Amino acid sequence: MILFIKILTIFTLAVIVYQDLKDREVYGFIFPILIGLLGFLHYQNSTQITFLYAILMNVAVLIVIMGLLYLYTLIRLKLSFFREVFGWGDLLFFMALAVGFPTITFVILFAFSLIFSLLVWLVFKKKAKYNTVPLAGYMAMFLGVIFITNWITNALTLYLI
Repeated sequence: MILFIKILTIFTLAVIVYQDLKDREVYGFIFPILIGLLGFLHYQNSTQITFLYAILMNVAVLIVIMGLLYLYTLIRLKLSFFREVFGWGDLLFFMALAVGFPTITFVILFAFSLIFSLLVWLVFKKKAKYNTVPLAGYMAMFLGVIFITNWITNALTLYLI
């Protein structure tokens, strides 16, 4: 059962990567599936109370980050937040990460996936046909590599950090 969930998770991440890189659009139903899969894996590796506590803490962190980004966009850039700066798919992917991991792991994966996305975008932006960053796609690529590496090596569980 767990192996099936892991394979389905990798497949879902691959679909997000493909769709986001190709068209900068991901089908909306993909994100609830990813949230459910990551949430299930997280729940299987923790107790109920730590699972709920981690989700609350992670969502609080996301609210603070998104609030600051929104204010910066509104005050400094004077742009429409969800039309020109940030996509709904990106927010839904952030929510999947928030549900899928304990707080410390979430913060580490979130930060490093953003750094990874920035570096990949800087390398490939001249070849891109769109002028926007496929953030959810790059983050899904990063998470897929982390999952596959973690599951193959089994060196350290992502749920105990």
